[in-house]
Amino acid sequence: KWFFRIFICFILKGVSMSEHSSEPEVQKGSSNNNLIFAVVVLILVAGVAAFILLKPDDKPVQVVEDIVREQAPVVEYQEPDPEPEVSEPEQEPVVVYTAPERTPEPVPEVEPLPTLNESDEVVVARMDELLSDQVMSLMVTDDLIRRGVVYVDNIAKGKVAVSHAPVERPKESFKVIEGDILTIDPNSYERYTPYVKLFTSLSAAQVIRMYDEYKPLISEAYAEIGYEGDAFTGTLEEAIDVLLDTPEPKGDMPLVRNSVTYQYAYSEWENLPDAQKQLLRMGPENMKKVKAALRNIKAELEK
Repeated sequence: KWFFRIFICFILKGVSMSEHSSEPEVQKGSSNNNLIFAVVVLILVAGVAAFILLKPDDKPVQVVEDIVREQAPVVEYQEPDPEPEVSEPEQEPVVVYTAPERTPEPVPEVEPLPTLNESDEVVVARMDELLSDQVMSLMVTDDLIRRGVVYVDNIAKGKVAVSHAPVERPKESFKVIEGDILTIDPNSYERYTPYVKLFTSLSAAQVIRMYDEYKPLISEAYAEIGYEGDAFTGTLEEAIDVLLDTPEPKGDMPLVRNSVTYQYAYSEWENLPDAQKQLLRMGPENMKKVKAALRNIKAELEK
């Protein structure tokens, strides 16, 4: 580039001098010679520069590559360092509450029920655990379940099956007070007091528990007299209702003698079912206690 700049400058200078010169022709010839000389010199200088700058051995790109190759360090391949393991943040342990194991309570072994014909010993022993000896002495202990079923069935009909009563008959005789009118001697009521104690010795819950315990045998006995065994509970409820419907007198009830027996003087009392008249003979106080116990038993049955 500098060569061409010098060359152009010489040419321009020569031209300028030729255009503006006012010297004689001899001077013009000299100037032309100078211009030619300058051109020759420039050509020689350009040839030398081309020779120097464009030698076959000069390979600029290769030199650069050699320099880069010599300077660049040899890098051997190395496996990248393993990334450090990132541990997850420790979570607080979840505490699950578990109820302490409970030792199951031992289930009492339930003895199988005996047959109906062999049930007296078991039933009497069970009742003997709950009742006093004095009260137990009033009970009839043979064929106890069958007796009770027949007796309750008759009470539901308003009758009294004396031969199937589950208790002994009172030993004291019935007494009256004779006067202008016959009335019941209050002392006669006392002979039924032990029976009332027997009936009220057990709570309603105990009575129903025993009833449930021996219900299969009770149903079997009820089926023997021609009923469906499962229907006995309804019969028991009917018997309770009959006794609860017994009217409660507010005073003495006159009697009349009929041969060797006594009857109520008023038909409203005499026409009552035998089961209700039997309850009247126990006296007002005993009757109230019996009715209270019957209501509790009925309530337990309805549950």
